[in-house]
Amino acid sequence: MLRVVVLGAAAGGGVPQWNCGCEGCRAARANGRELQRTQASVAFSGDGESWFLINASPDLRQQLNAAPQLHPKEGALRHTPIAGVILTNSEVDAVAGLLSMREGSPFTIYAHEKVLAILKANSIFNVLNEKNVRRQPIDISEPFEPRLPDGARSEIEVLPFAVPGKSAWYLEGKAHPGGDTGDGDTLGLKITDKSTGKCFYFIAACAEVTDALKAEIDGAALVFFDGTVWRDDEMIKAGLGHKTGTSMGHVAMSGDHGAIARLADLSIDRKIFLHINNSNPALLPGSPERKATEQAGWQIPADGTEIVL
Repeated sequence: MLRVVVLGAAAGGGVPQWNCGCEGCRAARANGRELQRTQASVAFSGDGESWFLINASPDLRQQLNAAPQLHPKEGALRHTPIAGVILTNSEVDAVAGLLSMREGSPFTIYAHEKVLAILKANSIFNVLNEKNVRRQPIDISEPFEPRLPDGARSEIEVLPFAVPGKSAWYLEGKAHPGGDTGDGDTLGLKITDKSTGKCFYFIAACAEVTDALKAEIDGAALVFFDGTVWRDDEMIKAGLGHKTGTSMGHVAMSGDHGAIARLADLSIDRKIFLHINNSNPALLPGSPERKATEQAGWQIPADGTEIVL
């Protein structure tokens, strides 16, 4: 049985963002936890005891404290059910939470060589001693089985695949520690419970919905998909920035080339937007954008949502 917990559903900065007074952030402050979201990450488990994280957001400590499934075992002085962290990119909102896992519990970081090169190039990540926290490279289109801390099999298969994207924004104009050519900066994941055959997809960053991507996820039981912005020029129109969603490596929800339209003809049982920016009006219950999202069969999850496959 595959269990998935949404630890956080928001994009970088969360909702409300500490220095933002946009409509979404104001509403989140006024209405409390109903609208508040932490930065995007999910946890999954095949047995309900050992868990793996997909990305480690800057809000990870808060998220783990809010998720009973990920608390230390009763009676144990030091313990964590977290066996590993799989990184799909190297953005701050995907890797900063690793620093909150520096207290000595063993786990494995799984990531593409390009992402691992970025971690290696930044000495602050040395607080995660590699004798205790292994760094395991993963390859595009090469399935692997993440292991438990004692080396036991997890009975879960993870298939990384390339999706259109870009390297982390903090590397713009700088040499990439992992090289500037080839894929690997942005990955999607297919997670399969080997005992049941049940699977889900995680795609929290995607600059374009290609035909190859559509073919990959068609027929899925569950897809988490990039929902950063409602429209491509959203940040510009709102006066919150000068970049389009595409230039940041994120496809819009709406529009002829947006996720809703491009994925409408696929057979997907459950479609959930993740990594939703505070500027995105689809966050607001009752908004025209939220209604359009739900009418198209998509969900906007709350933090803590658990799904069983």
